[in-house]
Amino acid sequence: MASEIVVMGGGPAGSIAATLLARQGARVKLLERAHFPRYHIGESVATSCRSIIELAGALEKVEERGYMVKEGLLLRWGAERDWVVDWPEIFGTDAQTSWQVDRADFDEVLLRHAASQGVEVVEGAQARRVLFEDGRAAGVEWTHEGREHTTRADHVVDATGRAGLISVRHLDNRTPHDVFRNVAVWGYYRGATLLPQTPRGGINVISAPEGWYWVIPLRDDVFSVGFVTHQDHFLARKQRYAGGAEGMEALFLDAVQESETVRELVADAGFRHEVRVEQDFSYTADSFCGPGYFLAGDSACFLDPLLSTGVHLGMYSGMLAAASILAIEAGEVTEDEALSFYESLYRNAYARMYSMVSGFYEQYRGKATYFWLAQRLARGRHPELMDREANAAPMRSAPDSEAFAALTAGALDLDDAQRAGGAGPLPAEVLADRMSPRRGLVGHDVATGLYLRVAPRLGIGRAGRSAEAAHA
Repeated sequence: MASEIVVMGGGPAGSIAATLLARQGARVKLLERAHFPRYHIGESVATSCRSIIELAGALEKVEERGYMVKEGLLLRWGAERDWVVDWPEIFGTDAQTSWQVDRADFDEVLLRHAASQGVEVVEGAQARRVLFEDGRAAGVEWTHEGREHTTRADHVVDATGRAGLISVRHLDNRTPHDVFRNVAVWGYYRGATLLPQTPRGGINVISAPEGWYWVIPLRDDVFSVGFVTHQDHFLARKQRYAGGAEGMEALFLDAVQESETVRELVADAGFRHEVRVEQDFSYTADSFCGPGYFLAGDSACFLDPLLSTGVHLGMYSGMLAAASILAIEAGEVTEDEALSFYESLYRNAYARMYSMVSGFYEQYRGKATYFWLAQRLARGRHPELMDREANAAPMRSAPDSEAFAALTAGALDLDDAQRAGGAGPLPAEVLADRMSPRRGLVGHDVATGLYLRVAPRLGIGRAGRSAEAAHA
């Protein structure tokens, strides 16, 4: 194919989209405003990302970096005892692992890999405006080293993260979720520990009256420790401290001491005096794509980091965007079909995670409730996930945790995409009023029979239609 594509943003969503497109012959220019490596929060990667990285041909490069291998998580939530989600134990394969990564390093690996696959990567490039002609994205105006440039494009992928060039600057169609107006404050320790029975390299998630904590093991015996609380609680706390870096460090260290669990995990560790704070305000755009453009990763939607889904949603949407563009150019589907396919699958993935996180924030209801919710979110399209408990051997993982594990690992989304008809609709009683009524595309129309095809090449397949017929 000879299509011209501009990808704005070089994080996981942009790098994966660009790489997958270039590997199938597209001419891709990736505009990244920073010079990598650059710092970025978000170290815990879902196991679904491993499959997408392998599809992009970057698995060996990622594995060579020596990141901490992650095999699940342990949650100490509410009044419940610890509950373990061990991916290899539940899924029965050692392939169900991922990593705890240094995002500055991890993102650079993916960006350099994109360049090695033929993507023209321009760092220090600031995308200023998307050109629209008769409602269709047709190019990008950008600056680099003080010079202005205009690049025409057949398709534009907006992976500009929370800045959201198209959704914020052009369409003004982003809707915040007021319930998730949270603030995260975090730092790093050397030589901390994890709770007993934590899966190898697993994250600890620990609830508190005013929020929750994470403890994430990284390589070289470094641990990321963070506290997430609602903006109102954070601002009330902040008033008790002096301004500047010293005041924020004191706020963070006091928050760590408030949790008996976290306090014990870092008791013998060395604090690295590097505290950061960031708003984690969740939102969605009213549409995730349109004629000539796709919003990938955080440019389309952002979710509270409780279940560590950010990199998964970014890579998943980058893969879907690439598949949709390739399918349009190959004549496998019409553009309207591809846009509907992308909107449905990406929004369904986000909505499912959103509903799960919403359930967690109704604290202290007990793990059985969360597992029930995960099963409701999986039921219909994935009934097989509910049928294994009766004959399963005893496990240290929490009972009835299989659907929950599949959801938090991103496995349900990958399965949805590759099923004919795409993702099934979420149960209305589960979604309730959590998603705006304007979002009418949750659940792909199963009558179309469209599905993600990854072999022999990436694209969109149609059930019951041969490859020859697709090109007729």
